[in-house]
Amino acid sequence: MSSIQYIRRTRDYYRAQGFKKDYIWAHFDEIPFSPLVKPLADCTITLVTTAVVEPEIPKPIREASSYPFSEVPTNFHTDDSAWDKVTTNTDDRQSYFPLEVLREFVASKRIAKLAPRFHFVPTEYSQSNTLEKDAPTILEACTTDQVDIALLIPL
Repeated sequence: MSSIQYIRRTRDYYRAQGFKKDYIWAHFDEIPFSPLVKPLADCTITLVTTAVVEPEIPKPIREASSYPFSEVPTNFHTDDSAWDKVTTNTDDRQSYFPLEVLREFVASKRIAKLAPRFHFVPTEYSQSNTLEKDAPTILEACTTDQVDIALLIPL
């Protein structure tokens, strides 16, 4: 079995659509992650999702934001996101926002606790917005909440 050459296929697809400039893939000279320095059972965890929390916010002004875990919506707004709507669905919130599982992990002491807030990051194709606005906003919130682990779950 051969691997799928995702970057090449994506570049070819966009060229076929008439785009003249190739997408510049994000890359880092330094890895922006750090190793876990304490046991998982002592860690505070949060979730970062691209599923839309408040669908009434118009797309142009969507920005990274934080919400209390006590105010998690029953269902997130997922219709505007790009996912295979023919063979799957987002009816099961646990598939992209595993809050109940994390609460079970807290109860069983597999993790210490949930942070007070979770975070939304808009799905954009702007690396500069991600690097200069969204990532610093989420980092500041995670630092304030003393988060040890942020689970990044894109929709």
